[in-house]
Amino acid sequence: MTAVSAREVYQLFRDVALEQKVLRLDSGACWDAVDTGAVHVCIDAHRIVLFKEAGELHHCLGCELDDGRVVGQEAWNSPGTDPLELLSVWERAQLLKALQA
Repeated sequence: MTAVSAREVYQLFRDVALEQKVLRLDSGACWDAVDTGAVHVCIDAHRIVLFKEAGELHHCLGCELDDGRVVGQEAWNSPGTDPLELLSVWERAQLLKALQA
């Protein structure tokens, strides 16, 4: 099985920003209820864990794609490789809007 690239996860976020896919909470507290900690979301059948720090979207903790491939944040340890860092300013704003909905 092939590894999950940051670009694949970024594309999921981008699709949410472009309203081509729907983001929903998976389990746990809603976005607004967490100040610092993990927030579990789903985009279609893909499960993603985001980390929120001091009220701000910080980084992606990991992802389980619908084909069973799993990746953790260790795959994105190098600067500029976290899928959230690949988002444009507009895409990130749209993703945040979807998280807060």
